[in-house]
Amino acid sequence: MNQYSPINFAQKYSLFDEQWAPKVIAEMNDYQFKIARLEGDFIWHTHADTDETFVVLEGELRIDFRDGAITIGPGEMFVVKKGVEHKPSAERQVKLLLIEPRGVINTGEETNERTAVNDVWI
Repeated sequence: MNQYSPINFAQKYSLFDEQWAPKVIAEMNDYQFKIARLEGDFIWHTHADTDETFVVLEGELRIDFRDGAITIGPGEMFVVKKGVEHKPSAERQVKLLLIEPRGVINTGEETNERTAVNDVWI
């Protein structure tokens, strides 16, 4: 028998405290829905093969580009197009939902201390 129940963001966020470590909460076809806590500066990076969608649930996220920046608040979303270099940052903690294909590395083409373990489900 199928079990039908909604995914509760608050309950999922209660399961982890790590920053910049997206956790998978659902999949739709080949796309993953990941929640993350962000605070401070991330690194400049690109995703050569895919767009990346940021949906802010709490806080304010700034995304810098080489030619400008955008600030996304609660209830807003923004799609970073593939191949566009960007650097997310948050002065205070942000809770967000990321939507991207399965297998996308959070640091894009770079691998460093900010590279999160991929495909971690909660």
